[in-house]
Amino acid sequence: MTTSTRLLTRKRFMPLMVTQFFNAFNDNLYKTALVLFVVYSVYSDEKQEAFFSGVASLLFITPFVLFSALAGQLADTRDKAAIIRIVKLCEIGWASLGAAGLYMAWQGIAVHTVAIPMLLAVVFLAAVQSAFLGPIKYAILPQHLKKDEVLPGTGLVEAGTYIAILTGTILAGFIDIEYAIILVVITSIVGYLVCRWVPDAPPQGNHELHFPLLEPYAEKTRNPVLRWIGYAPVALADQVVMSWRLVKKTRDIREIWFAIIAISFFWTIGAVLFIQFPPLAKNQLLATPEVASLFLVIFSIGIAIGSMVINTLLKGEVSARYAPTCVVLMGIFLMGFYFVCRAWVPNEAGELLPIEQWILEPLAIPLSLILLGISTAGGMFVVPLYAFLTTRCAPDAASRTIAANNIVNSLAMVTGSIVALGMTALGIPVAEQLMFAALMTAIAAWLGKKLHNAEIEAAPAKAAL
Repeated sequence: MTTSTRLLTRKRFMPLMVTQFFNAFNDNLYKTALVLFVVYSVYSDEKQEAFFSGVASLLFITPFVLFSALAGQLADTRDKAAIIRIVKLCEIGWASLGAAGLYMAWQGIAVHTVAIPMLLAVVFLAAVQSAFLGPIKYAILPQHLKKDEVLPGTGLVEAGTYIAILTGTILAGFIDIEYAIILVVITSIVGYLVCRWVPDAPPQGNHELHFPLLEPYAEKTRNPVLRWIGYAPVALADQVVMSWRLVKKTRDIREIWFAIIAISFFWTIGAVLFIQFPPLAKNQLLATPEVASLFLVIFSIGIAIGSMVINTLLKGEVSARYAPTCVVLMGIFLMGFYFVCRAWVPNEAGELLPIEQWILEPLAIPLSLILLGISTAGGMFVVPLYAFLTTRCAPDAASRTIAANNIVNSLAMVTGSIVALGMTALGIPVAEQLMFAALMTAIAAWLGKKLHNAEIEAAPAKAAL
């Protein structure tokens, strides 16, 4: 029995992985069902569709910038399993609100004035929940797993996450919206029940929650009215200060810092691609929502394959030696994807083709295989970098390290989303925007090389310990 298969039978690992599976599944079921429904059923203009997709992605990313510092503090100062249970209970609330918004949009009730704003607000709430869960899912692994189990455990969580993304994305594209409405709520309830089996994970250290701006403000502002009026902006500023301090601390360890920056560029590329897929499928490839969903599915399968392949190549070792090669390969596949999209000839009838007809188009199979190559190379690049974050820091700082990673990742993805929205506003076709993602892989390769050099430099010091 391998380490990976043995972990799947252990209570110290399996409930956490299943909890994360349902969380990723529900996030993607809701977000994909929302975007596909609005793109295909509400709007009929490529610019509007790409803009809506970009706004939804931007709203999903922003909470990671705002709340990751607080999430990291909570995870390092409180029981991680207890936080998981609270966060999963909150998921039932946003899922119910999202189901109500989807129902209104489906029935044509105040679509533009109430339903769509409500749906986008729920995207934000779902991201807040993920922001608080994010630092825990990796930081809890060294606490429950043995040293030689951390990389396989990280790979399993990453693979499970992308299988969940895959499953949620498939269902969002292939089931009717009324079934998606019901399933979002049911999944949130099941996820909460499963998370109650996650073993306790008490804090490892004597850290206390600290709010550098809010605490002095509360002491000085005695008037209750002024206190409540000023609380929100001060609390928001507090999160910015905490985020900056948290990120600044991670720069002390070069391996961790380069890993964070490299991961950030990977997810920026991923964010741009996910924004482009629905309008690209509809307008460039003349395909139905099922094909847009298929693109997201293939991307998720490739990440899962890549995470398993790199674990086999590295044989459990945490190393970035393959990172530059993998991301260069990803860039080559991205350029191939762009040229195939440019060469695509729409069907003569000019109609949106269902998946069973679209797959018979001459370039459909090559396009799908190239997309699989993009995501597989991406998975091989990013998975070892996550393992760096939890194995190169102090045990009692793991959650805050993951939180710092989430903050920098989110800032990078926000930047990528804004650039994608800007290119759309300037009238740059969605297919042309693929080259922006391809060019970013060159920077990611340089960062991967810098990380590997830092790893080599740190090796003698680690061997001496």
